[in-house]
Amino acid sequence: MTTWAGRTAAEISAAVREKRVTPREVVAEHLARIERLDGRVGAFRAVRADAALTEADEVAARGDFAELPLAGVPVAVKDNLAVRGESRRIGSAATPDTPSARDHVTVARLRAAGAVVVGVTNVPELCVFGTTDGLLGIARNPWDTTRSAGGSSGGSAAAVSAGMVPIALGNDGMGSLRIPAANCGLVTIKPGQGVIPTGEGDSTWFGMAENGPLATTVEDARLMYSVLAGVESGPLPAPGALRIAVSLRSPLAGVTISRPYAAAARDAAGLLMRAGHQVRRADPPYPMSLATTSLTHWTAGTAADAQPLDPRLLTRRTRVHARLGRPFLNTVSSGASRERLRRRLEPFFDEHDVLLTPALARRSPKAGPWHERGWLSNVLANTNYSPLTPAWNLTGWPAMSVPCGALPSGAPCAVQLVGRPGTESQLLALAGQLEERNPWRRTAPMD
Repeated sequence: MTTWAGRTAAEISAAVREKRVTPREVVAEHLARIERLDGRVGAFRAVRADAALTEADEVAARGDFAELPLAGVPVAVKDNLAVRGESRRIGSAATPDTPSARDHVTVARLRAAGAVVVGVTNVPELCVFGTTDGLLGIARNPWDTTRSAGGSSGGSAAAVSAGMVPIALGNDGMGSLRIPAANCGLVTIKPGQGVIPTGEGDSTWFGMAENGPLATTVEDARLMYSVLAGVESGPLPAPGALRIAVSLRSPLAGVTISRPYAAAARDAAGLLMRAGHQVRRADPPYPMSLATTSLTHWTAGTAADAQPLDPRLLTRRTRVHARLGRPFLNTVSSGASRERLRRRLEPFFDEHDVLLTPALARRSPKAGPWHERGWLSNVLANTNYSPLTPAWNLTGWPAMSVPCGALPSGAPCAVQLVGRPGTESQLLALAGQLEERNPWRRTAPMD
Protein backbone atom coordinates (compact mmCIF):
# COMPACT_ATOMS: atom_id res chain seq x y z
CA MET A 1 0.00 0.00 0.00
CA THR A 2 1.36 3.44 -0.98
CA THR A 3 1.56 5.94 1.86
CA TRP A 4 0.78 9.53 0.88
CA ALA A 5 1.29 11.32 4.18
CA GLY A 6 4.87 12.55 4.16
CA ARG A 7 5.05 12.78 0.35
CA THR A 8 5.65 16.12 -1.39
CA ALA A 9 2.87 18.24 -2.86
CA ALA A 10 4.38 17.75 -6.31
CA GLU A 11 4.30 13.96 -5.93
CA ILE A 12 0.74 13.97 -4.60
CA SER A 13 -0.67 16.24 -7.31
CA ALA A 14 0.99 14.20 -10.06
CA ALA A 15 -0.43 10.95 -8.65
CA VAL A 16 -3.90 12.46 -8.32
CA ARG A 17 -3.89 13.86 -11.87
CA GLU A 18 -2.76 10.47 -13.18
CA LYS A 19 -5.54 8.78 -11.17
CA ARG A 20 -3.16 6.61 -9.17
CA VAL A 21 -4.92 7.87 -6.04
CA THR A 22 -8.08 9.87 -5.34
CA PRO A 23 -8.16 13.21 -3.52
CA ARG A 24 -10.34 11.61 -0.85
CA GLU A 25 -7.77 8.88 -0.16
CA VAL A 26 -4.97 11.44 0.15
CA VAL A 27 -6.96 13.75 2.42
CA ALA A 28 -8.23 10.90 4.60
CA GLU A 29 -4.70 9.65 5.19
CA HIS A 30 -3.51 13.11 6.22
CA LEU A 31 -6.51 13.58 8.50
CA ALA A 32 -5.63 10.30 10.21
CA ARG A 33 -2.07 11.51 10.73
CA ILE A 34 -3.34 14.78 12.22
CA GLU A 35 -5.55 12.83 14.63
CA ARG A 36 -2.62 10.62 15.62
CA LEU A 37 0.07 13.29 16.06
CA ASP A 38 -1.40 16.71 16.72
CA GLY A 39 -2.01 16.07 20.41
CA ARG A 40 1.79 16.11 20.77
CA VAL A 41 2.41 19.02 18.39
CA GLY A 42 -0.47 21.49 18.72
CA ALA A 43 -0.38 22.67 15.12
CA PHE A 44 -4.12 22.97 14.50
CA ARG A 45 -6.68 25.28 16.07
CA ALA A 46 -9.46 23.63 14.02
CA VAL A 47 -9.51 20.52 11.82
CA ARG A 48 -12.07 20.42 8.98
CA ALA A 49 -12.37 16.62 8.70
CA ASP A 50 -15.87 16.28 7.18
CA ALA A 51 -15.65 19.45 5.11
CA ALA A 52 -12.24 18.49 3.74
CA LEU A 53 -13.42 15.06 2.59
CA THR A 54 -16.42 16.65 0.87
CA GLU A 55 -14.16 19.18 -0.83
CA ALA A 56 -11.78 16.42 -1.90
CA ASP A 57 -14.66 14.74 -3.74
CA GLU A 58 -15.51 18.08 -5.36
CA VAL A 59 -11.94 18.37 -6.66
CA ALA A 60 -12.20 14.87 -8.16
CA ALA A 61 -15.38 15.90 -9.99
CA ARG A 62 -13.92 19.02 -11.59
CA GLY A 63 -13.72 19.22 -15.36
CA ASP A 64 -10.23 20.74 -15.28
CA PHE A 65 -9.00 18.04 -12.90
CA ALA A 66 -6.04 16.95 -15.06
CA GLU A 67 -4.63 20.50 -15.22
CA LEU A 68 -4.69 21.42 -11.53
CA PRO A 69 -1.17 22.08 -10.14
CA LEU A 70 -2.25 21.20 -6.58
CA ALA A 71 -4.84 18.53 -7.38
CA GLY A 72 -5.93 16.87 -4.16
CA VAL A 73 -3.08 18.33 -2.09
CA PRO A 74 -3.99 18.84 1.59
CA VAL A 75 -3.07 22.30 2.85
CA ALA A 76 -3.23 24.03 6.24
CA VAL A 77 -4.02 27.75 6.60
CA LYS A 78 -2.77 30.16 9.25
CA ASP A 79 -5.50 31.46 11.54
CA ASN A 80 -5.29 35.08 10.40
CA LEU A 81 -6.43 34.30 6.85
CA ALA A 82 -10.13 33.78 6.19
CA VAL A 83 -11.32 30.27 5.30
CA ARG A 84 -14.91 30.10 4.15
CA GLY A 85 -17.09 28.51 6.83
CA GLU A 86 -14.43 28.74 9.57
CA SER A 87 -13.92 31.42 12.21
CA ARG A 88 -10.85 33.62 12.03
CA ARG A 89 -9.65 33.93 15.62
CA ILE A 90 -6.05 35.18 15.15
CA GLY A 91 -5.17 33.37 18.36
CA SER A 92 -7.33 35.61 20.53
CA ALA A 93 -10.38 35.49 22.79
CA ALA A 94 -11.11 39.06 21.66
CA THR A 95 -12.01 38.06 18.07
CA PRO A 96 -15.50 36.82 17.10
CA ASP A 97 -16.12 33.09 16.78
CA THR A 98 -18.22 33.52 13.63
CA PRO A 99 -17.63 31.71 10.32
CA SER A 100 -16.03 33.66 7.48
CA ALA A 101 -18.33 34.26 4.53
CA ARG A 102 -15.58 33.94 1.92
CA ASP A 103 -12.01 32.77 1.46
CA HIS A 104 -9.03 35.08 1.64
CA VAL A 105 -7.68 35.66 -1.87
CA THR A 106 -4.67 33.38 -1.23
CA VAL A 107 -6.91 30.59 0.07
CA ALA A 108 -9.14 31.02 -2.98
CA ARG A 109 -6.11 30.67 -5.26
CA LEU A 110 -5.03 27.46 -3.52
CA ARG A 111 -8.53 26.01 -3.84
CA ALA A 112 -8.71 27.02 -7.50
CA ALA A 113 -5.47 25.08 -8.04
CA GLY A 114 -7.06 21.94 -6.53
CA ALA A 115 -5.80 22.13 -2.93
CA VAL A 116 -8.02 20.98 -0.06
CA VAL A 117 -7.96 22.95 3.21
CA VAL A 118 -7.80 20.40 6.04
CA GLY A 119 -7.52 22.83 8.92
CA VAL A 120 -6.69 26.20 10.46
CA THR A 121 -3.41 26.48 12.37
CA ASN A 122 -2.47 28.04 15.69
CA VAL A 123 -0.87 31.48 15.99
CA PRO A 124 0.15 33.72 18.89
CA GLU A 125 -2.43 36.37 19.73
CA LEU A 126 -2.73 38.84 16.81
CA CYS A 127 0.38 37.17 15.33
CA VAL A 128 2.61 39.42 17.41
CA PHE A 129 5.32 37.16 18.82
CA GLY A 130 7.91 34.63 17.68
CA THR A 131 6.51 31.82 19.84
CA THR A 132 3.14 30.31 18.98
CA ASP A 133 1.22 29.97 22.21
CA GLY A 134 -1.94 31.40 23.72
CA LEU A 135 -5.40 30.61 25.00
CA LEU A 136 -6.16 28.57 21.86
CA GLY A 137 -3.07 26.34 21.89
CA ILE A 138 0.72 25.90 21.95
CA ALA A 139 2.52 24.86 18.75
CA ARG A 140 5.64 22.77 19.39
CA ASN A 141 8.57 21.97 17.14
CA PRO A 142 8.05 18.38 15.88
CA TRP A 143 11.85 17.86 15.91
CA ASP A 144 12.03 18.77 19.61
CA THR A 145 8.64 19.12 21.28
CA THR A 146 10.20 20.78 24.33
CA ARG A 147 10.81 23.80 22.08
CA SER A 148 8.43 26.29 20.46
CA ALA A 149 7.75 25.89 16.76
CA GLY A 150 8.35 29.63 16.51
CA GLY A 151 5.92 32.24 15.32
CA SER A 152 3.81 33.61 14.23
CA SER A 153 3.16 30.99 11.51
CA GLY A 154 4.16 28.34 14.06
CA GLY A 155 1.13 26.08 13.70
CA SER A 156 1.47 26.01 9.91
CA ALA A 157 5.18 25.18 10.13
CA ALA A 158 4.62 22.47 12.73
CA ALA A 159 1.90 20.86 10.59
CA VAL A 160 4.23 20.58 7.60
CA SER A 161 7.26 19.51 9.62
CA ALA A 162 5.27 16.67 11.21
CA GLY A 163 4.03 15.47 7.81
CA MET A 164 0.41 16.31 8.67
CA VAL A 165 0.20 18.32 5.44
CA PRO A 166 2.76 18.65 2.63
CA ILE A 167 2.42 22.44 2.39
CA ALA A 168 0.87 25.24 4.45
CA LEU A 169 0.01 28.89 4.11
CA GLY A 170 1.41 31.55 6.41
CA ASN A 171 2.61 35.12 6.41
CA ASP A 172 5.55 37.18 7.57
CA GLY A 173 5.49 40.65 9.14
CA MET A 174 8.78 40.58 11.09
CA GLY A 175 9.96 37.05 10.29
CA SER A 176 6.76 35.09 10.90
CA LEU A 177 7.40 32.64 8.04
CA ARG A 178 11.17 32.45 8.24
CA ILE A 179 11.39 31.99 12.02
CA PRO A 180 9.20 28.86 12.29
CA ALA A 181 10.55 27.50 9.00
CA ALA A 182 14.09 27.75 10.38
CA ASN A 183 13.07 26.07 13.63
CA CYS A 184 11.18 23.25 11.91
CA GLY A 185 13.50 22.48 9.00
CA LEU A 186 11.34 23.92 6.22
CA VAL A 187 11.74 26.03 3.09
CA THR A 188 9.88 29.32 2.89
CA ILE A 189 9.99 32.52 0.92
CA LYS A 190 8.75 35.89 2.08
CA PRO A 191 8.14 37.56 -1.27
CA GLY A 192 8.80 41.19 -2.00
CA GLN A 193 6.05 43.71 -1.57
CA GLY A 194 3.11 43.33 -3.95
CA VAL A 195 4.10 39.95 -5.43
CA ILE A 196 1.43 37.88 -3.60
CA PRO A 197 -1.85 39.61 -2.75
CA THR A 198 -2.40 40.55 0.86
CA GLY A 199 -6.19 40.79 0.71
CA GLU A 200 -8.45 43.80 0.81
CA GLY A 201 -8.97 45.14 4.33
CA ASP A 202 -6.50 42.70 5.93
CA SER A 203 -3.78 43.85 8.29
CA THR A 204 -0.37 44.14 6.62
CA TRP A 205 1.43 46.02 9.41
CA PHE A 206 1.72 49.07 7.16
CA GLY A 207 2.84 47.04 4.15
CA MET A 208 5.43 44.89 5.93
CA ALA A 209 3.49 41.59 6.03
CA GLU A 210 3.53 39.21 3.06
CA ASN A 211 1.79 35.87 2.52
CA GLY A 212 3.83 32.85 1.48
CA PRO A 213 4.38 29.07 1.45
CA LEU A 214 5.83 26.63 3.95
CA ALA A 215 7.17 23.42 2.38
CA THR A 216 9.68 20.62 2.80
CA THR A 217 11.37 21.06 -0.60
CA VAL A 218 12.32 23.95 -2.84
CA GLU A 219 10.17 22.42 -5.59
CA ASP A 220 7.08 22.49 -3.35
CA ALA A 221 7.84 26.01 -2.13
CA ARG A 222 8.12 27.21 -5.71
CA LEU A 223 4.99 25.34 -6.78
CA MET A 224 2.92 26.92 -4.01
CA TYR A 225 4.55 30.32 -4.50
CA SER A 226 3.62 30.21 -8.20
CA VAL A 227 -0.02 29.47 -7.38
CA LEU A 228 -0.16 32.25 -4.78
CA ALA A 229 1.56 34.77 -7.06
CA GLY A 230 -0.44 33.74 -10.14
CA VAL A 231 2.64 32.96 -12.27
CA GLU A 232 3.75 29.96 -14.29
CA SER A 233 5.70 27.25 -12.45
CA GLY A 234 8.18 25.96 -15.01
CA PRO A 235 11.60 24.49 -14.25
CA LEU A 236 13.87 26.81 -12.28
CA PRO A 237 16.75 28.10 -14.42
CA ALA A 238 20.21 27.55 -13.00
CA PRO A 239 21.42 30.91 -11.72
CA GLY A 240 24.54 32.33 -13.29
CA ALA A 241 27.54 33.20 -11.16
CA LEU A 242 26.12 35.48 -8.48
CA ARG A 243 27.91 37.90 -6.17
CA ILE A 244 27.01 36.61 -2.71
CA ALA A 245 27.80 38.47 0.49
CA VAL A 246 28.06 36.39 3.68
CA SER A 247 27.35 38.20 6.94
CA LEU A 248 27.50 36.67 10.40
CA ARG A 249 26.78 39.98 12.13
CA SER A 250 23.53 40.58 13.98
CA PRO A 251 21.74 43.70 12.71
CA LEU A 252 20.84 44.50 16.33
CA ALA A 253 23.64 45.66 18.61
CA GLY A 254 24.29 43.41 21.60
CA VAL A 255 22.77 40.26 20.08
CA THR A 256 25.27 37.53 19.18
CA ILE A 257 24.97 34.65 16.72
CA SER A 258 25.37 31.21 18.29
CA ARG A 259 27.96 28.79 16.97
CA PRO A 260 25.59 26.37 15.14
CA TYR A 261 23.92 29.16 13.15
CA ALA A 262 27.22 30.81 12.26
CA ALA A 263 28.52 27.40 11.15
CA ALA A 264 25.44 26.85 8.99
CA ALA A 265 26.04 30.12 7.15
CA ARG A 266 29.71 29.26 6.61
CA ASP A 267 28.78 25.80 5.31
CA ALA A 268 26.20 27.27 2.92
CA ALA A 269 28.78 29.79 1.73
CA GLY A 270 31.19 26.96 0.93
CA LEU A 271 28.52 25.05 -0.97
CA LEU A 272 27.63 28.09 -3.06
CA MET A 273 31.28 28.88 -3.74
CA ARG A 274 31.78 25.36 -5.05
CA ALA A 275 28.70 25.86 -7.22
CA GLY A 276 30.55 28.64 -9.01
CA HIS A 277 29.34 31.78 -7.23
CA GLN A 278 31.54 34.67 -6.08
CA VAL A 279 31.25 34.50 -2.29
CA ARG A 280 32.86 36.91 0.15
CA ARG A 281 32.37 38.20 3.68
CA ALA A 282 30.58 41.56 3.79
CA ASP A 283 28.21 43.12 6.33
CA PRO A 284 25.31 45.32 5.25
CA PRO A 285 25.49 48.86 6.68
CA TYR A 286 22.71 48.34 9.20
CA PRO A 287 21.97 51.64 10.98
CA MET A 288 22.15 51.86 14.76
CA SER A 289 18.53 53.03 14.61
CA LEU A 290 17.34 49.67 13.22
CA ALA A 291 16.34 48.35 16.65
CA THR A 292 14.18 51.43 17.29
CA THR A 293 12.68 51.34 13.81
CA SER A 294 11.82 47.65 14.20
CA LEU A 295 10.24 48.14 17.61
CA THR A 296 8.11 51.13 16.58
CA HIS A 297 6.77 49.31 13.50
CA TRP A 298 6.20 46.07 15.44
CA THR A 299 4.24 47.77 18.22
CA ALA A 300 2.37 50.14 15.91
CA GLY A 301 1.20 47.23 13.75
CA THR A 302 -0.20 45.56 16.86
CA ALA A 303 -1.82 48.83 17.97
CA ALA A 304 -3.64 49.10 14.65
CA ASP A 305 -4.84 45.49 14.82
CA ALA A 306 -6.01 45.86 18.44
CA GLN A 307 -8.02 49.03 17.89
CA PRO A 308 -11.39 47.35 17.11
CA LEU A 309 -11.03 44.71 19.85
CA ASP A 310 -12.04 44.72 23.51
CA PRO A 311 -8.73 45.20 25.36
CA ARG A 312 -10.07 43.34 28.40
CA LEU A 313 -10.08 40.14 26.30
CA LEU A 314 -6.47 40.51 25.15
CA THR A 315 -3.60 38.94 27.05
CA ARG A 316 -1.39 41.29 29.01
CA ARG A 317 1.64 41.06 26.70
CA THR A 318 -0.54 42.03 23.71
CA ARG A 319 -2.18 44.93 25.57
CA VAL A 320 1.21 46.35 26.56
CA HIS A 321 2.58 45.90 23.03
CA ALA A 322 -0.41 47.70 21.53
CA ARG A 323 -0.33 50.50 24.09
CA LEU A 324 3.34 51.17 23.39
CA GLY A 325 2.65 51.31 19.66
CA ARG A 326 -0.20 53.83 19.65
CA PRO A 327 2.00 56.95 19.74
CA PHE A 328 3.86 55.72 16.63
CA LEU A 329 0.85 55.05 14.38
CA ASN A 330 1.11 58.28 12.37
CA THR A 331 4.90 58.22 12.13
CA VAL A 332 4.99 54.59 10.99
CA SER A 333 2.18 55.01 8.45
CA SER A 334 4.19 57.70 6.62
CA GLY A 335 6.78 55.08 5.58
CA ALA A 336 9.63 57.59 5.90
CA SER A 337 11.87 55.48 8.15
CA ARG A 338 11.44 52.45 5.88
CA GLU A 339 12.42 54.53 2.86
CA ARG A 340 15.53 55.77 4.67
CA LEU A 341 16.50 52.17 5.45
CA ARG A 342 16.03 51.16 1.80
CA ARG A 343 18.23 54.04 0.61
CA ARG A 344 20.93 53.08 3.10
CA LEU A 345 20.97 49.40 2.03
CA GLU A 346 20.53 49.79 -1.74
CA PRO A 347 24.24 50.52 -2.46
CA PHE A 348 25.17 47.25 -0.73
CA PHE A 349 22.88 45.38 -3.12
CA ASP A 350 24.37 47.24 -6.07
CA GLU A 351 27.63 45.49 -5.18
CA HIS A 352 26.10 42.11 -4.18
CA ASP A 353 23.29 40.10 -5.79
CA VAL A 354 22.36 38.08 -2.69
CA LEU A 355 22.97 38.32 1.04
CA LEU A 356 23.51 35.08 2.96
CA THR A 357 23.07 35.13 6.76
CA PRO A 358 22.14 32.72 9.53
CA ALA A 359 18.36 32.45 9.69
CA LEU A 360 18.30 32.78 13.49
CA ALA A 361 20.74 33.67 16.24
CA ARG A 362 19.93 30.63 18.39
CA ARG A 363 17.32 27.89 18.84
CA SER A 364 13.76 28.77 19.75
CA PRO A 365 12.64 29.27 23.36
CA LYS A 366 11.10 26.48 25.39
CA ALA A 367 7.52 25.65 24.43
CA GLY A 368 5.11 26.91 27.03
CA PRO A 369 2.63 29.61 28.02
CA TRP A 370 4.70 32.64 27.06
CA HIS A 371 1.42 34.58 26.85
CA GLU A 372 1.24 34.36 30.64
CA ARG A 373 4.64 36.00 31.07
CA GLY A 374 5.50 39.69 31.07
CA TRP A 375 5.89 41.82 27.98
CA LEU A 376 9.60 42.45 28.46
CA SER A 377 10.51 38.77 28.84
CA ASN A 378 8.65 38.04 25.58
CA VAL A 379 10.35 40.86 23.68
CA LEU A 380 13.81 39.89 24.94
CA ALA A 381 13.27 36.23 24.08
CA ASN A 382 12.11 37.15 20.58
CA THR A 383 14.88 39.66 19.93
CA ASN A 384 17.68 37.44 21.21
CA TYR A 385 16.81 34.53 18.95
CA SER A 386 15.52 36.31 15.85
CA PRO A 387 17.38 39.55 15.12
CA LEU A 388 18.07 38.78 11.44
CA THR A 389 14.60 38.79 9.90
CA PRO A 390 12.87 42.18 10.55
CA ALA A 391 15.07 44.37 8.35
CA TRP A 392 13.76 42.72 5.19
CA ASN A 393 10.11 43.35 6.14
CA LEU A 394 11.00 46.99 6.65
CA THR A 395 12.63 47.22 3.21
CA GLY A 396 9.94 45.06 1.57
CA TRP A 397 12.55 42.90 -0.18
CA PRO A 398 12.32 39.10 -0.70
CA ALA A 399 13.96 36.75 1.80
CA MET A 400 14.05 32.98 2.29
CA SER A 401 14.83 30.48 5.02
CA VAL A 402 16.52 27.29 3.84
CA PRO A 403 17.52 24.29 6.02
CA CYS A 404 21.25 23.85 6.49
CA GLY A 405 22.95 21.71 9.12
CA ALA A 406 21.70 20.76 12.56
CA LEU A 407 21.73 21.94 16.16
CA PRO A 408 23.41 19.83 18.88
CA SER A 409 19.93 18.48 19.76
CA GLY A 410 19.54 17.11 16.22
CA ALA A 411 16.88 19.68 15.33
CA PRO A 412 17.40 21.54 12.03
CA CYS A 413 19.48 24.66 11.55
CA ALA A 414 18.95 27.14 8.71
CA VAL A 415 20.27 30.06 6.68
CA GLN A 416 18.59 33.15 5.23
CA LEU A 417 18.88 34.36 1.63
CA VAL A 418 17.98 37.97 0.83
CA GLY A 419 17.69 39.62 -2.58
CA ARG A 420 16.65 42.82 -4.27
CA PRO A 421 13.05 43.43 -5.39
CA GLY A 422 11.97 41.04 -8.13
CA THR A 423 14.55 38.31 -7.40
CA GLU A 424 12.22 35.68 -5.94
CA SER A 425 13.00 33.18 -8.73
CA GLN A 426 16.72 33.79 -8.31
CA LEU A 427 16.52 33.11 -4.58
CA LEU A 428 14.51 29.94 -5.17
CA ALA A 429 17.06 28.73 -7.72
CA LEU A 430 19.89 29.41 -5.27
CA ALA A 431 17.99 27.52 -2.55
CA GLY A 432 17.63 24.66 -5.02
CA GLN A 433 21.41 24.52 -5.40
CA LEU A 434 21.80 24.32 -1.63
CA GLU A 435 19.22 21.52 -1.48
CA GLU A 436 20.92 19.59 -4.29
CA ARG A 437 24.33 19.78 -2.64
CA ASN A 438 23.19 19.37 0.94
CA PRO A 439 19.88 17.45 1.10
CA TRP A 440 17.94 17.57 4.36
CA ARG A 441 15.51 15.20 6.01
CA ARG A 442 12.11 16.61 5.05
CA THR A 443 9.95 15.73 8.05
CA ALA A 444 10.55 15.14 11.74
CA PRO A 445 10.85 11.53 12.99
CA MET A 446 7.58 11.37 14.92
CA ASP A 447 6.34 7.82 14.22
